[in-house]
Amino acid sequence: MVDITQKSNTLRIAKAQAIVKVGSAGTIKLIEEGKIPKGDIFEISKAAGLLGVKKTPELLPDCHPLPIEYTGIDYRIEGLQIIIEMTVKTIYKTGVEVEAMHGVSVVALNMYDMLKPVDKNIEISTIRLLEKSGGKSSYKENGEGLSAKIVVCSDSVSEGKKEDKSGKIIADALKEYRLKVDYEVIADDTDKVKDQVTNNSADLLIFTGGTGAGPRDITPDTIRPMLHTTLHGVEEEIRRYGQERMPYAMLSRSVAGIREGCVILALPGSTGGVKDALNAVFPQIFHVFHVLKGGDHQ
Repeated sequence: MVDITQKSNTLRIAKAQAIVKVGSAGTIKLIEEGKIPKGDIFEISKAAGLLGVKKTPELLPDCHPLPIEYTGIDYRIEGLQIIIEMTVKTIYKTGVEVEAMHGVSVVALNMYDMLKPVDKNIEISTIRLLEKSGGKSSYKENGEGLSAKIVVCSDSVSEGKKEDKSGKIIADALKEYRLKVDYEVIADDTDKVKDQVTNNSADLLIFTGGTGAGPRDITPDTIRPMLHTTLHGVEEEIRRYGQERMPYAMLSRSVAGIREGCVILALPGSTGGVKDALNAVFPQIFHVFHVLKGGDHQ
């Protein structure tokens, strides 16, 4: 199966459709009058569809088992067609479009089985996904037109004793989001950190390193009093995401906030911590620039 451990739980919704075509108006009349020999095709097919959704990962090898938190099935008759629509919801790391399409196809197949004794011209057609939402694909913000500066806070890197990796990971990620990126290395020094904040001209300023609990980890303590607005939710999400993957993430003191229209982040110095932080809040965090310009959350 595809690795989804880097993803976060979000509300995922998918809606799928299938069409069952009958051979005559007489069949439609039997359905409407409840005279199909095998019973109520709508209720029995609904039950089959619910089972189909739940059984999806058992039949399709690359589908992840996931919690199905809602399944709704609607029918309507148009001429000789029965239109079946199924909506599936979950709060999980991956979407439910396959579950919806599988479920609606089982509904259609069960209708075929129930109707074939009275109509030899039943046809199943147009099994398709109507819509889906949730996950990063639904949040299409990017950093196009924005500038970013990455500041690596590390005594050992600034002295040339160690190679920076985390700053380069951030730079590569930001370039994928279409930002213009600048980069600098400084020592773990309060005055140097303050200077980066006060003399910054970038839209997004990201520090990496110095967010732990060690005696030289001064980055959060220096930056936090300089913020005009604290983005508590961003900080909470970075730690929540990291804690689910590494127990030591509880010791990280990542900071997120705004100063004079600039979004400032202080992220861990480890490569794993940086990757987790980026996965936790990007690209959603770009929405803050829309809000700063007076936009809403639509």
